[in-house]
Parts: sequence; structure tokens; C-alpha cells
Amino acid sequence: MRKMIIAGNWKMNFTPSKAVEFVNSIKNSIDTDKRDVVLCVPYVAIQSVRDALGGTHIQVGAQNVHYMDDGAYTGEISGAMLGEIGVPYVVIGHSERREKFGESDTTVNLRVLNAIKHGLIPIICVGETLKQRKGGRTFEVLRKQINFALDEVPAAQIAKIVIAYEPIWAIGTGEVATTSQAEEACAMIRERVSEIHGSYAANAVRILYGGSVDPSTAEELFAQQNIDGGLVGGASTKQDFYKVVKAGLCCE
Repeated sequence: MRKMIIAGNWKMNFTPSKAVEFVNSIKNSIDTDKRDVVLCVPYVAIQSVRDALGGTHIQVGAQNVHYMDDGAYTGEISGAMLGEIGVPYVVIGHSERREKFGESDTTVNLRVLNAIKHGLIPIICVGETLKQRKGGRTFEVLRKQINFALDEVPAAQIAKIVIAYEPIWAIGTGEVATTSQAEEACAMIRERVSEIHGSYAANAVRILYGGSVDPSTAEELFAQQNIDGGLVGGASTKQDFYKVVKAGLCCE
């Protein structure tokens, strides 16, 4: 049985001191029994948040990684750097990175390969725009993104990867895909992984829903057969984030 995972994506929020203050206020409410909980925080807060979470099972992740180990890439952080400080997870290909910073399917794949090389677990984001959904292209877009993202990834590594379906039209808008829309997309992603790497990998890979997940929507979403948790944006920076985590018990 796949282990539920709830990953919070703080985006560009909280200074290191505010981050510590926040995690100290919520960490005792977060139940990590039978599920993984990850807070993907800004680079500058990684160490201070890890220190503040000492003694808990809440893990800390990064929000992006470059595809080279080193070099003239001002402002970038490599998998080698994250790996050395023991960061276990990294978000790759978030729609905001694709839309606002020009990241492509090709560079997403390169980042995935670099992350795996250094022992990081990629949380690979895929999803369609509203125009693409209305045009009936959701599955086409998801297949293309999955094909690129998993290109040259060793079959043995697939089961460790996390894939987050985040319909772009539902991120930060307050809109949420219906339960059936979310489940249908996640099931299709699992099917595509099976076509590429076989049923074992497909049954093992964890697929998350991301897109305005909050305490009011989490339980119904997480109860679906092919949804193994959530990539949670704004709600992960709120005091009641524990309610989203708790919703993971719905499918136990």
C-alpha cells in the first residue's frame, strides 16, 4: 500500500525567523503517523526550519534544483548542494516556474535526473491550463509532460518519485478540480507510468493533487484511489495546515 504524503509548498513566504516561529507553532499539531509530511521552504530557511523541526518526523524539502552540479549559474542551487545538507525532497516543474521563469519540459527532465543523481526525491509537477482543459487536451498535455519528465529515468528509481497533478487553472485561484476530475487525471498519470515502466512502478509511485487544497477539500480528494496526498500551497502557511495532514487518515 502506498504511503500518503502531504507536501507543503511555501513558495516565497516567510523569512528564516518567521519560518521558525511558524513551524514552532504548528509542529506539535502535525501527525506524521502513517504518512510523510514535507515542508518545501525557501532555500534560505532550509537549515533553520530543519533545526526547529528536530525531534519530529516532519521533513524539509526545497522548491527547485538546477540541472548542473556547479558552474556559472548565478543564483542557482544544485542537487549536489542540496544532497550534501541532506534535503530529501525537491519540487520540480511547478507551473509558476514554467510560466514565470521559462522552465520547459526539457529542463524539467534535466532537473529530475540531477536530483536523482544526488539522492533527492523529485516531486514532479504536471498540469494543464484552463484553455487546454476546455479544448479537451488535458490527457494529451499530461502524457507529454510525463514522457519528458521520466525520460532516461532508471526504472528502479520510478517507484521513489512523486508526481503532483496541479491543474494550472486551480492554483492560487480558489478553484479546485472536482473530485472526479482530479481522480481521472491522477489515474491517467498512473496508467502512463505503467505504459512506460510497468505495473510495479505505476502501483508504487505516489501521485498527489495540487491546486487550492485546504481543510475543506482535502479529505474527499485524498480518499480517491489514485490520489496519495497533496501538494499544498497557501494552506501550508496557515495555522490549520494540520487539518490537511489529518485528512490523510480518511483512507486508512
